[in-house]
Amino acid sequence: MSVDAASATRGAFLGVERSLSGRRWIGPGPEQDRLAEAMAQATALPLPLARILVARGVTPAEVDRFLEPQLRDLLPDPRSLKDMAAAAQRILRAARGRERIAIFADYDVDGGASAALLITWLKAMGRQATLYVPDRIEEGYGPNVPAMRQLARDHDLIVCVDCGTLSHEAIGAASGADVVVLDHHLGGETLPPALAVVNPNRQDEDGELGHLCAASVVFLLLVELNRLLRADGVNGPDLLGLLDLVALATVADVAPLTGVNRAFVRQGLRVMARRERPGLRVLCDIARLDRAPESFHLGFVLGPRINAGGRIGAAHLGARLLATDDEAEARRIAEQLEALNAERREIENRIRDAALIQAESRGLDGPLVWAAGDGWHPGVLGIVAARLKEATNRPAIVIGLDGNEGKGSGRSVEGVDLGASVQRVAMEGLLIRGGGHRMAAGLTVSRDRLEAAMERLGSLLQRQGAIRVGPRDLRLDGLLMPGAATPELIEDIERAGPFGQGAPAPRFAMPDMVVTHVQRVGESHLRLGVTDGASASLQAILFGAFDTPLGDILAAGKGRRFHLAGRVEMNHWQGRSRVQLRLEDAAESGAQTAGE
Repeated sequence: MSVDAASATRGAFLGVERSLSGRRWIGPGPEQDRLAEAMAQATALPLPLARILVARGVTPAEVDRFLEPQLRDLLPDPRSLKDMAAAAQRILRAARGRERIAIFADYDVDGGASAALLITWLKAMGRQATLYVPDRIEEGYGPNVPAMRQLARDHDLIVCVDCGTLSHEAIGAASGADVVVLDHHLGGETLPPALAVVNPNRQDEDGELGHLCAASVVFLLLVELNRLLRADGVNGPDLLGLLDLVALATVADVAPLTGVNRAFVRQGLRVMARRERPGLRVLCDIARLDRAPESFHLGFVLGPRINAGGRIGAAHLGARLLATDDEAEARRIAEQLEALNAERREIENRIRDAALIQAESRGLDGPLVWAAGDGWHPGVLGIVAARLKEATNRPAIVIGLDGNEGKGSGRSVEGVDLGASVQRVAMEGLLIRGGGHRMAAGLTVSRDRLEAAMERLGSLLQRQGAIRVGPRDLRLDGLLMPGAATPELIEDIERAGPFGQGAPAPRFAMPDMVVTHVQRVGESHLRLGVTDGASASLQAILFGAFDTPLGDILAAGKGRRFHLAGRVEMNHWQGRSRVQLRLEDAAESGAQTAGE
């Protein structure tokens, strides 16, 4: 019996069939409990940590390697990717031969980090590269014919990063220059006329490395380049110091934090903590991030700021910030990005509200949640799609209409391959173009085919099981009493991280908690004081509380008892650190029990 099937047959955790936010709570089953207790006994690990490891399929024999993942053990052979040898040899020949090199990069964090990796390596080899990042609105995603023609006139080699796999016409227009593609987006039945296309998601690849983002593919290329240099008795540039860029791109591009990706992020965060890269150091300071970044900060603090240039400003700013070694230039760019990010938030909020109203009127219980509107800024559609996905736990598409066409962006949920479905609808002719990867996709659609295209996309997603996921299910890793939520336990739990896509942060339930005080924080957050009624108390925080009915109920809940669910973490503020519960859900204590 599958995990999902087993979850459906056993009772709801703590008897919560319907929480205050409408979710059914699902906890570990008897077999998981047994395995966790056995692991705790065999390894002397705390039981909450043992529960997390069991949920991730880790056995007692694998514990040490899982808690301390080593890149040397997990790094794949770069030459296992098709065209890697040809790509590395051509780039090395260009670097050694003082050829003119251009880098054509996507305008998001993954593209910027990929470009910065190449620029940094080439700079260490004594070579400068031309950076070209297309304008999102004027040129759209990926290589285009005018840009590639211009670059080919002035360069001997063009390296496309985080784009290019489907750009047959544009790459064919680069007459006189060799083109190398380093990408991870889904490939079509044929490859573009490039010298090399290195992409783990080519149709003729086995998919084993399909979880890599583009920056990881570029990093593997650099590993192969350094191997070629060593074969000639030359030491190549340091690569471990570049893992901060790989970690940033992996998290920001929502790649699953499993396997080598987990090692990339784990070690990349350690590199970032050294604050050696001027662009990231200055950006952390401007964002008031006064401690070593965690994976959360990469995705929700640094990533959005780096993306801001590509969304509503100068598309090249993110890549330039990550590649520069000049402190003054870094500060100048970071300040621009901070201002653009503030503007982006205002635009996003307006479109998000309109999109949510439209999606709700259409219904949130289908396999696809979507919305479309005239004049919606294309730079924020992906973020709004992510917000819809988070609110509904359904794949989401948001489309900005302009005249007879609409351009959209989509985000998916675990286990549902959105990119493949979008690509199929494009091949069937209902979309003008479309593609992406498992968790994110882009598309262009004619206005008169919008409804039909979304209906077809929804049917394809339903076949993948999108209709079976929804906001009613909240998976929990077990019970945790407030007295056990210590800094030491949180430090132990962090050893199982980093947490993110494909490796969700563990959630625990605290049963029968009494709310001792409530405090509204800012416009939409809620801070609670809670106790188990005996001797242990804890602070809880519910972000975006008043965007849902949950905030109003808890705000009026002083003196009442609730089951609480969320993530335990350290709250660092003004030099002080304390344990807090990042609240995600709540249920009336004893009010909703199985069978009622």
